[in-house]
Amino acid sequence: MGGLPEGWAWARLGDVAQWGSGGTPKAKAPDYYGGTIPWAVIGDMDDGVLRETAQTITDAGLAASAAKWIPEGAILIAMYGSIGKLAIAGIPITSNQAIAHAVPFREVLDAKYLFWYLRSQRERLISSGKGGTQQNISQSVLKQWPIPVPPLAEQHRIVEALEEQLSRLDAAERVLRVNHARIRALAARVTNFAIARAVPADQPTAPLPREADAIDRNLPRIPYGWSWERLGDIAEVVGGVTKDKKKQLDPDLTEVPYLRVANVQRGWLDLSHVATIRVPEKKAEDLRLETGDVLMNEGGDRDKLGRGWVWRGEVKDAIHQNHVFRARVHREVILPELLAYHANSSARWFEANGKQTTNLASISLKKIRNLPVPIPPAGEQPEILQQSGEQLDGLARVGAAVEVGLKRAVTLRSALLRKALTGNLTPQDPADESADTLLDRIAAEREAAKPARKAAKPTARPRKATAAGAKAAPAPTPAPSASVQQELFAQ
Repeated sequence: MGGLPEGWAWARLGDVAQWGSGGTPKAKAPDYYGGTIPWAVIGDMDDGVLRETAQTITDAGLAASAAKWIPEGAILIAMYGSIGKLAIAGIPITSNQAIAHAVPFREVLDAKYLFWYLRSQRERLISSGKGGTQQNISQSVLKQWPIPVPPLAEQHRIVEALEEQLSRLDAAERVLRVNHARIRALAARVTNFAIARAVPADQPTAPLPREADAIDRNLPRIPYGWSWERLGDIAEVVGGVTKDKKKQLDPDLTEVPYLRVANVQRGWLDLSHVATIRVPEKKAEDLRLETGDVLMNEGGDRDKLGRGWVWRGEVKDAIHQNHVFRARVHREVILPELLAYHANSSARWFEANGKQTTNLASISLKKIRNLPVPIPPAGEQPEILQQSGEQLDGLARVGAAVEVGLKRAVTLRSALLRKALTGNLTPQDPADESADTLLDRIAAEREAAKPARKAAKPTARPRKATAAGAKAAPAPTPAPSASVQQELFAQ
């Protein structure tokens, strides 16, 4: 722990706040849930004021669990998974056991100062997590965590100045994010060349695609002279290899690179890490990617369905896994990039024709072969591709500038927190009551509140009376009392 400004002092979080955590009523007891008591889980927290929870519990659920009331204004902090995620209780609330709560001692600590300090410590708290699949920290870790404590009046000034600066930064960041979303929307329109070149209702249009087992809603009116085709009619569409753990131990099988869903992004390929797989030689030959193949994801999160890009032979002898489809266009009917653009802009079609669960989606090989594809005349395709590429390049340059701004906002926020919490954002006032004095008083009050120790039991054989004129035994030397600061840090 480094030096502090005049009037500041180091403490531990357990010395400046009352800590606790919640509990979960028995899940199979329906009368414990759906009451009027707000019950927070980590998913309800978003580093802001928490006034509403997705779930509620009943008085019976509260009584039958370790959940307890948390007062308004308390600081909530996640201890599992999303370590360090925060909220301020905007109402009296309860929580599950994955959330710790701190009620600062008002005489020594401003609740918002504690909130911003914990926010500044998130990365360090995460690195202190323990466990396997789900990292976690405990209340004991939180209580021992050091905190620099300024004079209380200075804490108020710090919070006021910090939030004023952060509100300006937040406003600027919102503008950047809005522009970022607009750039993405414009890029989607650029790549959706069928929509961009759709004709009005009073002009002739190309016939709709042949009937198929597919849900085709609101297909754009592409110009007369273009055509609608099903993907399976213009390309060979195949699935990839399914990983067999047993075969991976067979040294006689051919080991080749293979592309997974993570490698196939929307409009680009992430080849920073390409895994390998052992397959029979015939399978490696059948699935070997060729320049111009269009890769499309078969499943995963909803935003992954159908997304993809064009293979340009970047990795020799690469194949693809079963969750990635490959479309190899026949007779150069359509430029691969235009096919990839169309697939990336057909999210609604994929959702309508795929299978959906809460968070995952998938589409069968049979269904994806029925994807309707707009085919411009061969002579127009290079021009469409060139125009789209030029517009995307321009949007990419603007998007890169926005990304720089967003990264700078993150850096500025960290710098602002660091400046505020080291005493460099607001001036010190010598007239402020020092933090040492505040901490001493809190420690003394806590010591006085402890229940008095019971008197020691008498020895089995009482002492004989002191003879007349004999000296009485001297009183025992009182044990030296440790200073308050020693007591604070001896736990």
